[in-house]
Formats: sequence, structure tokens, C-alpha cells
Amino acid sequence: MRYRLRVPEPVAALIRGLHPEIKRKVRAGLEAILDEPAVGKPLRDELEGLRSLRVGRLRVVYRVGKGRVIDVISVGPRRSIYEETFRLVRRDER
Repeated sequence: MRYRLRVPEPVAALIRGLHPEIKRKVRAGLEAILDEPAVGKPLRDELEGLRSLRVGRLRVVYRVGKGRVIDVISVGPRRSIYEETFRLVRRDER
């Protein structure tokens, strides 16, 4: 049985707006995550429980949830994605 991917609308819109070549790479990365959820590296400290997959200069940050569901948290460049993800996760905990 395959995993199911949940992508929030703001992240989906960001992916749709990418350059076609980058979009193709991100989609290939999402397929790799669906095939093998442990493909990304586990994150530490405040982002523990999340994983990050490198796709060119971008990172796809995601969480493997219960019921064979993978939640994509954010997609963005390495220089800012972890801080942005931390803000998103902290906001959702409130």
C-alpha cells in the first residue's frame, strides 16, 4: 500500500509557480518521498520529527504521519527554509 501526500495550498501554489525544470525536480522528489519516506535526512532540535529532502538548491521539509500520510510542511531554498519551517511549526502548535 502506497503513502498519501498532503500538500497545503500555499505550498502547492509555490510549486505551481516554479520554473518548469525546477518544478519537475520537486515533483520527482515528492515521488521519491512517496516511494520511500525515509529518503530525506531527519532534522534535529526544534525540527525533530521532520525530514528534509534536497532537490537541487531547494529543500522539501515533510513529516511522515500516521495512517500512511506524508505531510509536506514547506519547500524553499536552504538558506531560509529551516527558519521558515520553525515559524510554521511553532505557529501550528499554538
